[in-house]
Amino acid sequence: MKKILAFIVCVLLLVGLAFGARYYLLASTGNTRESSKTLNLYNWGDYIDPALLKRFTAETGYQVNYETFDSNEAMYTKIKQGGTHYDLAIPSEYMISKMKREHLLLKLDHHRLKGLENYDQRFLNQNFDLGNQYSLPYFWGTLGIIYNEDTVSAKEVQHWDQLWSPQFKQRIMLIDSARDVLGFTLITQGKSVNTRSAADLAAAQGKLSTLMPNVKAIIADEIKMYMAQGEADVAVTYSGEAAEAMSHNSHLRYTVPSEGSNVWFDNIVMPKTAKNKKAAYAFLNFMNEPKNAAQNAEYIGYATPNKKALALLPKSIRNDRQFYPDDKTIAHLQVYDDLGQKWTEKYNDAFLEFKMVNR
Repeated sequence: MKKILAFIVCVLLLVGLAFGARYYLLASTGNTRESSKTLNLYNWGDYIDPALLKRFTAETGYQVNYETFDSNEAMYTKIKQGGTHYDLAIPSEYMISKMKREHLLLKLDHHRLKGLENYDQRFLNQNFDLGNQYSLPYFWGTLGIIYNEDTVSAKEVQHWDQLWSPQFKQRIMLIDSARDVLGFTLITQGKSVNTRSAADLAAAQGKLSTLMPNVKAIIADEIKMYMAQGEADVAVTYSGEAAEAMSHNSHLRYTVPSEGSNVWFDNIVMPKTAKNKKAAYAFLNFMNEPKNAAQNAEYIGYATPNKKALALLPKSIRNDRQFYPDDKTIAHLQVYDDLGQKWTEKYNDAFLEFKMVNR
């Protein structure tokens, strides 16, 4: 009996070791699934209509493994480190420049793409990806000012400089972003949001420090919730965040200062470690279809670069100049460049010092 029990114990141990080894191997490959019938998509949180993913699976047979990140830097780090095989990812313009330079992206085969003619030409061939060799537009938007019209008049927030007015003491929330906050401060001084001048950056940091009495909080995604709940009268945030807050509070309005701001682009790219290119191209073509792009834009709240999709949106959306500004406004908007590690750190350090004062 003892021999039998010992034999059973040995068998169980071997099975356990085998299972553990198998589990380790699966875990060590990362979370992405490797299958000819699976698309591994790496995206921002809540940045696509879930119904579209279901429709894509129904139409193509490809299951979607959807993973999320909360910053361009987190996405970049995970892809650079390897061990994952995302077929598509959705970074912002400056990060696309960085990933191109470091050979982390695959060139797109335009012969396998459908619907490129659907895009508004203004959002193609940008400096961060000339000829759209590595990316396709997904959403675009602006940095601006959201305010409660019950307590703030439109004329009081038409320019960035007005945020420094004493009347806004402890009434402003800022998005937690070095490039954005230093960017609008640089604009008030007539400088580029991409300056690599130590003098310009020091001057901007100095001016920004004088904004502190007016700052109630510096926060990230929660800014839309707080504004919707009336926790502040004014906030600096992105157009899509503003749109969501406005959908919950009819007293909120959004404006882009006439002297200029940032226009950002989130584009779809194919990391060099992509395993299922066939599924990736199927998804790109699926999202290029006007009806799908329109549904996604209506769900997310950001502006679509697909002109045929725009035509399908309700008039109340496509004619809203808060989120689809006219050409005159767009002409004054600036796109962020990849500043490189040295200058990125300088911006981050300057912003960190500003935030430390806020504490």
